[in-house]
Amino acid sequence: MSATTKTPTVPEGRTASQASPVARLLGDRRLPVLVTAALFLAMYITGLGRYQNYGFTEPQVFLNLFIDNGYLLVAAVGATFVIMSGGIDLSVGSVIGFTTMFTAWMVERQGLPLLLVVPLALGVGAFGGFLMGYVIHNFEIQPFIVTLAGLFLFRGLCLVISKESISISDSSVSSLAQAQAQLGIGFLSIGAIVALVVLAVAFYVLHYTRFGRRVYAIGGNEQSALLMGLPMGGTKIAVYTVSGFCSALAGLLFMLYIQSGDPLHAVGMELDAIAAVVIGGTLLTGGSGYVLGTLFGVLVLGLIKSLIQFEGTLSSWWTKIATGVLLCAFILIQRAMTARKQT
Repeated sequence: MSATTKTPTVPEGRTASQASPVARLLGDRRLPVLVTAALFLAMYITGLGRYQNYGFTEPQVFLNLFIDNGYLLVAAVGATFVIMSGGIDLSVGSVIGFTTMFTAWMVERQGLPLLLVVPLALGVGAFGGFLMGYVIHNFEIQPFIVTLAGLFLFRGLCLVISKESISISDSSVSSLAQAQAQLGIGFLSIGAIVALVVLAVAFYVLHYTRFGRRVYAIGGNEQSALLMGLPMGGTKIAVYTVSGFCSALAGLLFMLYIQSGDPLHAVGMELDAIAAVVIGGTLLTGGSGYVLGTLFGVLVLGLIKSLIQFEGTLSSWWTKIATGVLLCAFILIQRAMTARKQT
């Protein structure tokens, strides 16, 4: 009996405390976000040193990252909600493309005012996300299959509207596209401002509301969330509705950026959005991540494009190669973190 009482937990405590800084670092949920932020900073500093004589040091170059990638940021924010809950949404790019076609067709061919078309487009996107979430929950079908069907559906609807590109010459669209918010060091477009507002709202919802806590709980352990009495169905459907709404809003911002609708717009953009979310540190298995990490993921992808443009000798395909390398690296980090938690 005395032998059993003499084996305290002190040695175990010592080994846990001495479990090395690496083990404690891998157990920190903020690690992927910090890595992404450090990567962005290192890339930006590299650009400052390498292209300082080509205008890279201008503050507007940094602001252009938000202007050129505002629509991707909005789409990635919506995808963050879905991935955080343990799901996936492959319909993002098709919804964006459909929104550009729908808006261009309604404004140019039907003569409807933009103020009327915008809520219609957002409503269609949100309703599409609602339907996919409803099917996923009530029929217990894998999100991959349901959202893949949504991808084909919305891309097909683009071709139903028109097989050719529709240019938008409406004055309200042109004025919004050219509108700028002047800052002390440069300017931001309307699309960039909307993207930052969406990011702020998403940050508040995920971290300071009951709905956000439900999303984390369901993504972390669905069975535990069910035993806790959380509304699984409502939360899942709401998550895909948010993604559909954000995809439609991203389509409107992309329409302002391009000022046209085309059935081939945003092909593969769902992969860019998912890549930004994963590079930003959100676990593909759900339950862990930060929407600010998604921002850094989008900025990293945008900065890769900018560095390639400033280099001038590299093909744009290097963007895909760099994205693939980063995805592999961050998936390995995620794997190391999940393996550490399981042990």
